[in-house]
Amino acid sequence: MTKRGMLIVLSGPSGVGKGTVRKALFDQPGNDFQYSISMTTRKPRPGEKNGVDYFFVSKEEFEHNIQTGQMLEYAKYVDNYYGTPLKYIDDTLDFGKDVFLEIEVNGAMQVRSKRPDGVFIFLTPPDLMELKHRLIHRGTDSMDVINKRIHKAFGEIEMMQNYDYAVVNDKVDNAVEKIKGIIRTERLRVPRVMPDYLEMLGDSEK
Repeated sequence: MTKRGMLIVLSGPSGVGKGTVRKALFDQPGNDFQYSISMTTRKPRPGEKNGVDYFFVSKEEFEHNIQTGQMLEYAKYVDNYYGTPLKYIDDTLDFGKDVFLEIEVNGAMQVRSKRPDGVFIFLTPPDLMELKHRLIHRGTDSMDVINKRIHKAFGEIEMMQNYDYAVVNDKVDNAVEKIKGIIRTERLRVPRVMPDYLEMLGDSEK
């Protein structure tokens, strides 16, 4: 019987460096995670492939998935839906593969309500001034938008209490090592290893 994989959720405020940390983690040798592929109603960009970069679907199909409970989480941005299809996640976990989900705080809370057995990691900046500097250095937003993101980050950081672990992203390499340590620890938790032993006990009694 295949051992079910772990769902690992990395979340945190905008600008904290979730994507950078996730990419660095995936670049590590021996990495065996499956990165979650999102579903969207936006049109594919040049070079993007269905089932690789995103699952590209119509608005009607996405809304049908919402109504029938087939989305693990979702949100709407600029008239397009984005979200995580539940069947893809469960099929991958049932295959014994660990799934890594990098997501915003609101989406993570949706996931938590449906898959509370996941491992929820909150990536936090060393302080809010550092977060502001990172958003400025991105060069993608106006100061008005940056200030709104900082204000939003206050509320998101308060949501940290709903997570299992908090990792400070002071340096990317440090954050990656801490996340790897969390995953190693989670693999040793009794609820995760006990089914194997119960199966062995059952086999020995036959």
